[in-house]
Amino acid sequence: MRRTGLLAALAALLLGALTAPAAHSAPTAFVHPGVTVSQGQLDFARGKVLAGVQPWKGAYDQMMASPYADLNRTPKPRATVECGSYSNPNYGCTDEREDAIAAYTDALAWYVTRDPRYAQKAIQIMDAWSATITSHTNSNAPLQTGWAGSSWPKAAEIIKYTYTGSWANSGRFATMLRNVYLPVVIKGSNSNGNWELSMTEAAVGISVFLDDKASYDTAMARFRTRAAAYVYLASDGDLPKTVPSQNLDTRDKIVSYWQGQSTFVTGLTQETCRDFVHTGYGISAISHVAETSRIQGQDLYGTDVGERLRQALGFQAKYQLGAAVPSWLCGGSLTLGLGPVTEVGYNALHNRLGIAMTNTQTLTQNNRPAGSNNLFVAWETLTHGDNPN
Repeated sequence: MRRTGLLAALAALLLGALTAPAAHSAPTAFVHPGVTVSQGQLDFARGKVLAGVQPWKGAYDQMMASPYADLNRTPKPRATVECGSYSNPNYGCTDEREDAIAAYTDALAWYVTRDPRYAQKAIQIMDAWSATITSHTNSNAPLQTGWAGSSWPKAAEIIKYTYTGSWANSGRFATMLRNVYLPVVIKGSNSNGNWELSMTEAAVGISVFLDDKASYDTAMARFRTRAAAYVYLASDGDLPKTVPSQNLDTRDKIVSYWQGQSTFVTGLTQETCRDFVHTGYGISAISHVAETSRIQGQDLYGTDVGERLRQALGFQAKYQLGAAVPSWLCGGSLTLGLGPVTEVGYNALHNRLGIAMTNTQTLTQNNRPAGSNNLFVAWETLTHGDNPN
């Protein structure tokens, strides 16, 4: 059975390689809810939680015990969110990101429990921000916009398309996404790759919520270029792929951009030698965009995106689990801390496609239930853990 799954995966990869270059187009009609998590996935998770089955019940309990699920939470919107490097200064940065995660948390809680108080709390949080925010400023503004902009549409999709009550200000929320977030994230970034990947995740999710096919196509094309430049495969040649606008046109420039790493091996990422925390951000964003794309009818897991994601997960998981670091890799020293970012990719590639992912499987199962990184990742054991949908 495993061999059959592997052959199917290889066939899908070959087909994807033949068809991928032209495949950026938005669906004829967007699927809703359809940002990272689908209706089928929500139904599966809900059924497991209500039946008390692990690991979903434990993941749900973890979510409900978190501050994000607190029905007494008071949103803290600002007209201008100012975020400097590493969120210093931090004028509304943490508040915005965590309110967005809280809205998503409440939306998930609503879906599982059907308790309208959670849907209404999600709406309260989204309404507070859509009535207030006008801009993001300072050096981390693009990344901040990407992080918060990744969580908002996940929450909004669930509420708009599954809550049976009213959301009078949903149009104003859509206007906020279109005017405050989308113009920033759709432009991408020439900073470290996790910036552009997170921003592109936000652009893709927002485009789905807005039913904006043109923005979706723009974001997906940028994503394909950046994902290829973020994770190295031996098939890329002697040097990693690059983003043309960055003018990384010499080996020395590329090595510098890859944190001084001059030996390139399959699964290495542009930020592996920086630290695993930021690498995890990039890997997570790749998995989220691939998952949204799959829900919308284009399965990128069978293309080079899936292969890069698989290899990046496996390479980083190996060292996160404690493998000795060779001297040629990052000077023989790695800064670990991958974070709760493996569930979506592992589920898609191992469970759906049948590809063996030994290190990723061990790390994923060791980390269950996966919580939140308090930036843009939350509750993925609940939503994607061994989820066949």
